[in-house]
Amino acid sequence: MTTMGDVARIAGVSASTVSHVLNGTRKVDTATRVRVEAAIEETGYRRNVVARSLAAGRTHTVGLSISVLTNPYFGSLVHAVERALSDAGYVLIVGDSHDELESERRVTDSLLDRRVDGMIVAPAAGSERVTLPKIAHTGTPLVLIDRGVDVGSDQVGPENFSAARSLTEHLLDLGHRRIGVVRGLGGISSTTERLDGYTAALSERGIAVDTALVLDGDSNTDVAEREVRTLMSSDSRPTALVSMNNSMTIGTLKAVRSLGLSIPDDVAFVCYDDFEWSDLFEPRLTAAAQDVETIGATAVQLLLRRIRGQDGAPQRIRVPTTFHHRNSCGCT
Repeated sequence: MTTMGDVARIAGVSASTVSHVLNGTRKVDTATRVRVEAAIEETGYRRNVVARSLAAGRTHTVGLSISVLTNPYFGSLVHAVERALSDAGYVLIVGDSHDELESERRVTDSLLDRRVDGMIVAPAAGSERVTLPKIAHTGTPLVLIDRGVDVGSDQVGPENFSAARSLTEHLLDLGHRRIGVVRGLGGISSTTERLDGYTAALSERGIAVDTALVLDGDSNTDVAEREVRTLMSSDSRPTALVSMNNSMTIGTLKAVRSLGLSIPDDVAFVCYDDFEWSDLFEPRLTAAAQDVETIGATAVQLLLRRIRGQDGAPQRIRVPTTFHHRNSCGCT
């Protein structure tokens, strides 16, 4: 393996001069710099960044444990986090928890073994009992993203309750009274908050929640498709549907189409989460859009403050959604 000493010997300089060229720690005259750079090119020398980082007590890496990278929303969120970290000189290491506690434990253990400087976690159900206390015990700076958990860590995520309530209120304003909802994975704060928003909208209009209209979509396309198909084939079929994330939106649309029904003529439809290509659907989807860029950038800002040793009470930040009014709800 080529060493810094090999580069120095070929360039006819000291190893410290090679180090100054590589790290920019001292001005080196142009002729010397050219010789050093030529020697680096000739030998193929690469710095041992890991060893240097560990010696300095920092790896300039951040770990992200997040669920279901196939979900378009989470893919966008990973991209937003990576861009903000890259701008700050950090490298992101991503592990997919699959929304399973054991998978999350393996992912976070692996990230801790790699001595990441900090960690961002979209917690799985039960994470507050198993994963998060372990991370906290190591002293690794931690920020929770997308989902809130009652632990002493910084958290950032979307506004769930008011967005889901607004979507449901819009359907109520259009005259619908039998409104079905496809809720997400159980044990997740976002699922609870969005369902609470739906329930609150009905309650404020004096409408009791019909449990037959509350579907467990499990934040899964196939599950949502099956559940919606069953509901829309039954005598308790609603006149409108709300889907609470984009994976379930895809399943809902597939179910409605498989039954030969039309949106919005046979059933009005609104959804939480937006696609960048929502305007290409026919009908175009009325949706509550999350500000993914702000969520990702805010999580990174919070984490870097902790990595740099800034103290203070944990922050819990909610980022507002944007209502995109299109025509799947039946409006023209």
